[in-house]
Parts: sequence; C-alpha cells; structure tokens
Amino acid sequence: MDQHIDSFLQHLTVEKGFSRNTLEAYRNDLQQFDEFLRSRLNGTAGNNPWAQVDVNLLNEYVTDLRGHKGYRETTTARKVAALKSFFAFLAMNGTVAEDPTESLGSPRVGRTLPKCLSQQEVTHLLEEAAHAGTAEGQRDATILELLYATGLRVSELVSLNVSDIDFQESHLRCRGKGSRERIVYLYPKALADLRQYADTVRKTLVGDRSQQPALFVNHRGERLTRQWVWSILKTHAKKAGIGEHITPHTLRHSFATHLLQNGASLRHVQELLGHSSISTTQVYTHLTNDHVHREYEKSHPRA
Repeated sequence: MDQHIDSFLQHLTVEKGFSRNTLEAYRNDLQQFDEFLRSRLNGTAGNNPWAQVDVNLLNEYVTDLRGHKGYRETTTARKVAALKSFFAFLAMNGTVAEDPTESLGSPRVGRTLPKCLSQQEVTHLLEEAAHAGTAEGQRDATILELLYATGLRVSELVSLNVSDIDFQESHLRCRGKGSRERIVYLYPKALADLRQYADTVRKTLVGDRSQQPALFVNHRGERLTRQWVWSILKTHAKKAGIGEHITPHTLRHSFATHLLQNGASLRHVQELLGHSSISTTQVYTHLTNDHVHREYEKSHPRA
C-alpha cells in the first residue's frame, strides 16, 4: 500500500480514534483512487504521484465512479469525502503544494431518515424472543432486550465484558466510537434478564472457559460476533412477522425515537447514544415531528 495512505490511516487511528470499520472504508476508497491514478499516469509520476493530481483528474474520477462503476450518489459522496480528508492531510504535511480537492464538488445527498419500529412492533419482537427455552434462546432474548433498553451499537454490545455491568446501580459501561466510554442505563426488565443470563445461562455456555471476559458468548464459550447478532435479530423478526428490513441499528433508532416521543430531551438522548455532536441526534426529531403531526390530526376536533 502507498506509504502516504498508510500514514494517513495511522493519523486517523491515533489522532481521530476512528473505528476499525471506518478505517477499512477509508482504506478501500483511497486504494481505489490510487489504482485509478496510477492507470492514468502510466508510471510517469515518479516517487510522488499525489503531486500530479489536479481538479480535472479528480472530476474524471468522479465521472468514472458514477458512470462506468455505477455507484450511487451516497457511495460517490463518501469516496469524495475520503479524498478531501486525505488531500487535506497531504497538504498539511507538505506532500502536495496545495489541496486539489478544495474546488472539487461533491454529490448532494439528502439525509435518509433512519427506519424504526413502532412500540407495538418492538413489544411483539421481544415477547416472541422470550419464548425460547434453550440457553442460546435465553441469551438471544437478553441481547434483543438489551439493544432496545440501551440503544447500543452492535459493535458496542459484542465488546461488552462481564466486568462492565453494575447490577447495583442498574447500568453498564460501554466503549463507543473513538474509544469513548459512556454509561447506559437499564430498566428493570432488562436488568433482571441480564442478571439471569449472567448468573446461569452464561455459565452454561462458557463451560470450562472460566477466564473468558466476554459477556455474550456462543455455545463454544467464545465472544459473539456482530454477524451472529444480526442473524439472531433476523430470525426473531421473521418469527414476529416483521417483514421490513431490520438490523441491530433499527433497534438503536427505535430506542432514540421512542424516548423523544415520550418526552426525553434531545441532549439526554445524545448522551445515551454516545453522539459527539447533537446535530447527529437531531435527525430523530424529524421522526418525532411526524408522530406529533399524526397525533394532532387524530386528536384535534377540527383537524
């Protein structure tokens, strides 16, 4: 891999605290542009091909992404954003004399509202999952209850250790994006399910792996993966008759939306979700505004 890309990714890791998934996305986007650049320069750029990049070549690349590659506007916008960050880094370090992306436009992408379940759908999903009688089934039900109780990202959930739970204070400690720690709270049902799982079910699954720190484990006593949690959710959603595409993030969106609908402040929801900026949390106000509008039309005598 190009040493400048490698240095940039190190910068994102150390200075920005980006997650592994975000770093991989940057890596793939920049390597794709690197291949495009080298094919255009055909070995004539010397030791620093980045200094040969200008806005015309960048526009040619964006046209290729939209046309030949057929990427959607959202994907193209992400790749352009990666290039802008990368060239700003190169300019700051003196690798290029000036940033060629400063005059590069980016596809205008409307913000997609997150999908969420209704409160009734969540109740149906959790009640369906609770019917399972096996150790794995009880673990799965606990996971789904916990995702909705806390709004955790799936990566945060699978990273939890037993030591992160405080049963006395009804909360747990999680590590979010950028390794930022936060406290998330548990309502009584989620707390009871988690205590039951930790005291009995987990011990059955862990077996002789008593040194395993992970909270949620598979039948071999190994830490669950993100993909496993996705599969768990899809299985129970299908049984609950929820036909829409559903992911663990759907429960996170539902958690935030339902809190706002029931009177929680935007600041408190921001803190619970672990958003560094309140503008990220504000997307949920569009969903709750729709809810308020429907309630107004249903309730006002002249509506």
